Amino acid sequence: MVAIPGSELLTATLNVISQSLQIPVIIFLLIFAVFAVFAFGGLISDYKTRIKLNRNYKEELVFSLVNAHTIDELKETIGGSDIYDSQKDVLLKIANSHSLSSESRESWALNLIEEEEVEMAKSLEKVDIVTRIGPTLGLMGTLIPMGPGLAALGNGDVTTLAGAIIVAFDTTVVGIGSGAIAYVISKIRRRWYEEYSFNLQLFVNAVLENLKG
Repeated sequence: MVAIPGSELLTATLNVISQSLQIPVIIFLLIFAVFAVFAFGGLISDYKTRIKLNRNYKEELVFSLVNAHTIDELKETIGGSDIYDSQKDVLLKIANSHSLSSESRESWALNLIEEEEVEMAKSLEKVDIVTRIGPTLGLMGTLIPMGPGLAALGNGDVTTLAGAIIVAFDTTVVGIGSGAIAYVISKIRRRWYEEYSFNLQLFVNAVLENLKG
């Protein structure tokens, strides 16, 4: 078989690049693994402090917000409600905008809701990155050491091959494991944030309805 001129140089360059990525891949996998453990701990902590609102309470709160007779009564209703402090802050800011026109107030309310949604999206970005990149790095960590391992096998060096296989399996497990944990965290938090956003929209509409009256 005739070798193409320059192919050996290109192959050697690819090999150098591939092998130089092994250490960074392992470092990122370790970072992802630590992050996944801490993120899972944070999920458990947030679950214990999570505020759950049943349908009856939300109905009572909406009616109280709509039927408040004065701004002070509206603020008192918001402050005494069993909702998240961040939701109270949004509702109080809208209540304090009673001097604005109806259109300006609705725009301000929409802006506040969007800011909350942006913050929720930011909190999910890191988890989503681990979900997508973790298994990919695990695959890279599997393939990178196998090249030298197979080359060593050709020379009868079984010890080097065994070491390469161990690294390959370890990186695969860590990559897939980190991605799986991050995926579970992302799904649960996304559901919580959707519930948070729906409730916030409901309460905001109630406050806006009161201010129109």
